[in-house]
Amino acid sequence: MQHFSSLAEMHRFNGLPMPENPLFSVYRCPKNTSLGEKVFTSDFYIISLKKLISGIIMYGRTKYDHDNGCMIFFKPRQIIQFKGLEYHEDSFVIFIHEDFLNGHVLHNEISKYAFFDYEANEALHLSPREEQIMWDLFYKIDTEYLANNDEYSRDIMLAHIGSMLKYSQRFYKRQFINRTELSGKTVSKFNDVLATHFETGLLLDQGLPNVSTLASQLNLSPRYLSDMLKQETGKTAMELIHIYLINEAKNRLRGNDQRVSEIAYELGFGDLSYFSRLFKKETDMTPNQFKKYIPN
Repeated sequence: MQHFSSLAEMHRFNGLPMPENPLFSVYRCPKNTSLGEKVFTSDFYIISLKKLISGIIMYGRTKYDHDNGCMIFFKPRQIIQFKGLEYHEDSFVIFIHEDFLNGHVLHNEISKYAFFDYEANEALHLSPREEQIMWDLFYKIDTEYLANNDEYSRDIMLAHIGSMLKYSQRFYKRQFINRTELSGKTVSKFNDVLATHFETGLLLDQGLPNVSTLASQLNLSPRYLSDMLKQETGKTAMELIHIYLINEAKNRLRGNDQRVSEIAYELGFGDLSYFSRLFKKETDMTPNQFKKYIPN
């Protein structure tokens, strides 16, 4: 598999003009742009706005083949592949070597943007107004990129990148809301999958459900699922799993004479102390205190 550690290699591989900066480059793609079809990884963050007539982008294990305008975000060392891309109209690509961020506030902030961990089929689909905002930011970045480099250049370009990422975060929240209205509450589907995990005996066979397992059953990436649930409920996927478990534990503690250790085991907890800590965190009581507690 091809791995790119320098922007010059990446540009040469894809037949693009050589970069103006060894660690940062931007490229506005005309209709006839052709990108290499081999699988590759890189040391770059890649931010791309694309409109396609046809073609497939492989990112991780999933494929993107949507024909509307969208933004896709790639992080370093993720597996990427382009196949037969044909552009409907101008698109842009921004390459940022991870070393370009060293010493800048964005070095730490960029890891907080969960959409770099989304799969390609969870791309950000832009409205016309949102797309114009992104193009305006791109033009500012491109202008600075092509100007004579000075002591301010890096900070100015990264400031605009930071704005682009903040807008993307805002637009994803809009997308979560719109998609929820179209496809139903994600939290309901999540709870259904979680309930099935309990009802089919998977707890005893596989232990506690994790976010990755539940997300795969909903055909979503773990980060995308957690962010959608956070938008709907204010809680992450793991927090909702814990709430579900504790509610089930409370029901069993009040409803039968089982020992706390037996209930913990049946709920998939191999470690009784972990179960007790989680229970107290959610209820302010230990399981034994809750079992004996008689409300007024």
